Amino acid sequence: MQKREWPEQAATSELRLDEEFLTFLRITAVHKVAGLDRSKAVATPWPTSPKMSALGVIQHLTAVERWWFSKVGGGSDLPVLYWDDPEPDTDFMIAPDTTPASAVAAYQAEWDLSRAAVAGMAASDLAKLRHRDEDRTIRWIYTHLIQETARHVGHLDVLREFADGERGE
Repeated sequence: MQKREWPEQAATSELRLDEEFLTFLRITAVHKVAGLDRSKAVATPWPTSPKMSALGVIQHLTAVERWWFSKVGGGSDLPVLYWDDPEPDTDFMIAPDTTPASAVAAYQAEWDLSRAAVAGMAASDLAKLRHRDEDRTIRWIYTHLIQETARHVGHLDVLREFADGERGE
């Protein structure tokens, strides 16, 4: 299991600090699905959110990384992942051959693509792809991904507790 480390407390680089907090949250998300078998990882225990499963959250986070870092931030022409605009929440739908290991591997591979997409950019640099006719800075993208990942780690906390009673970070 990958070790989580708190970000440097006397940080002097904004983007390094952002990357360290995001990495901490990414690893926490992966820890939340570690050890779950497929049936528990795809369970959807919330009646009001019938598509939300632990693997669905991991897929969603993978798709969000691709969209915001690679496509918007870096201007890549990589395809979007799991999304189908006419149908909401398709990134939470799990293919029959998706396993916890394959979903986590895809998520972790996306981290490297995300880092490469914005490598050498400054916090104040504008994203390469305008989104909805709005400029975004790399600072905004990092902050958005930190809040998005943190919010979904909270979902994973509860989904894991529903799955097998395990609690904690």
